Amino acid sequence: MRPRTAAAVLSLVALMAMRVGVHARQDQRAALLATPPIDHYLEALRQQAGIPGLSAVVVQDGEIVWDRGFGFENVESRVRATPDTPYYVGGLSQSIAAVLLLQCVEQKRLSLNDPVRKFGIELPEQSATLRHVLSHSSAGTPGATYRYAPERYAELSKVMEWCAPQPYRKSVAHRILERLAMQNSVPGSDLKNPGVVSEDLFDIEDLERYRRVIDRVAVPYRVEGRNRAVRSELPAPEGINAATGLISTARDLGEFDRALEAAWFLLEETRAEAWSPRRAADGTAMPTGLGWFVQQYRGEPVVWQYGSIPNAYSSMILKLPNRRVTIILLANSDGLAVPFNLSEGDVTRSLFATLLLRLFIS
Repeated sequence: MRPRTAAAVLSLVALMAMRVGVHARQDQRAALLATPPIDHYLEALRQQAGIPGLSAVVVQDGEIVWDRGFGFENVESRVRATPDTPYYVGGLSQSIAAVLLLQCVEQKRLSLNDPVRKFGIELPEQSATLRHVLSHSSAGTPGATYRYAPERYAELSKVMEWCAPQPYRKSVAHRILERLAMQNSVPGSDLKNPGVVSEDLFDIEDLERYRRVIDRVAVPYRVEGRNRAVRSELPAPEGINAATGLISTARDLGEFDRALEAAWFLLEETRAEAWSPRRAADGTAMPTGLGWFVQQYRGEPVVWQYGSIPNAYSSMILKLPNRRVTIILLANSDGLAVPFNLSEGDVTRSLFATLLLRLFIS
C-alpha cells in the first residue's frame, strides 16, 4: 500500500475511533445490523487498498448476524461480490486442519506430544512434535521460538491420514464441509479435472457440485500503481493439504466458526488450549496457539488466521472470544495480507484488523 493511501486509511481509522464510544454504548447486534458503521468503513478501506472484491461476514453469539459483498468478483463483467462468492482462502486452511487433528487428540488416537517422525514426517529436528508444528515452533530448537513455516504445517496432512486412513481431502470433505453443510466449499481446485481422485472417493453429485463452485470462483487480480486492478491468472489447479488448498465463501466459513463454539465439534478445554499462546524458551508468549495466531489487544484476547496467494487472493478470520464475535473477510487480491507482513504474527499491522478491533473493542 502506497504511503499516501496508507495515510488516508489511517485518517479513516482515526475518524472511526472518535465514534467508537457512541457505538459501544449501543446494543452491539443492533449496531452491526445498521448500515453504518461497518459497511461504510470496510467499503472505504477496500477502495483505499484497491481491492476489487471483498466478501464479509460477522458471527455473534453463534449466529451470522451480518454479511455483505463489496465491489466486484469479476470487474470486467461487473459481477458483484456477495457473501456466497467462492475464493481461494490459502492459509485459512490451517485452522480446518487443526480442528481435524485436535478431534483425533480428543479421541485418544494422537497425542500433541507425539514426535512427527512417527507419522512419516522427516524434519531436521528429530524431537519436533505435533504440538511444535501446529504452533509454528518446530524450527531450530523445537518449542524455543516462533518461525512461520507453512511448508512444515502442510506435512500434517500425513498425520490426519494416519488418524483416519483415507486421503486428507476426504476427511476435510466428510468431517468438515459435509457435516457443516458448507455447500460452496471445495477441498482442492484440482477436482475440476476428471480422474484426479478415484471414482469411489466422492459421489458424482458431489464432484459436479465442486466443479460448479470452482467455475464461480472470484477472478483474481493484482493491484498496480494508482490502485489499478489488473486481472491475474488463476492459480494452477492444486489439491488440498493442511496448510492450503481450500476454496470457500465467507458465509460457509461463518458456519465453520459457528461450529467452533459447539462442544460436539471441539471440547471447551481443547479450544482453550488451541487459543492460548505457546511460550518461548525465555517464557515470553509466542504469537501462536495450535492452528491459530493469538495475541492481546487492549487487554482482550484476539484469535486470528490469515491466507495469502500473491497477486490473487487474501483472507482473514478475526475472533474476539470475550465478545463472542468473529469477522471473516475474503478478497480477490492480496490486499488483506501482503502489505502487512502478517506472518510476523501481529494482526494489528493490518489496517483492516485495526479498524475492526477499534470498532468492536472500545
